[in-house]
Amino acid sequence: MSDGGEEVPGQHGLFASAKGLLATGVTLLQNRIELFGVELAEERRRLLSVLAYGGVAFLCLAAGLIFLAIFLTVLLWDSNRLLALGVFSALFLGAGIASLALAISLGRTGSKLFSASLAELSKDREALATNTTRPQ
Repeated sequence: MSDGGEEVPGQHGLFASAKGLLATGVTLLQNRIELFGVELAEERRRLLSVLAYGGVAFLCLAAGLIFLAIFLTVLLWDSNRLLALGVFSALFLGAGIASLALAISLGRTGSKLFSASLAELSKDREALATNTTRPQ
């Protein structure tokens, strides 16, 4: 006698395989999301460090250059004050233009954020493509 609780042979194996595949996919997705999170945290920490050190360096260098310009202008006040002021103005403007050009250039280059995660996802896609196209 057959009650409704019997399973068709192969159905249990198919269901178990699908369940295992789904579990593997979820685990893989969880790992990739965690990798995205780690990379985002690392990039945020790096960016904050760069901004903090860059800000301090900018302030110190700007103050030092301004005081140097004032010192040399006062030193040359009697003989060549206009020449000193012109030279320092040209130097500061040149440095500002060069820095602006560098900032624009850096802004146009692409970020490497999530490059490791994208590479891993690409490997996963290739592995799945080769596994699905391979004859069983």
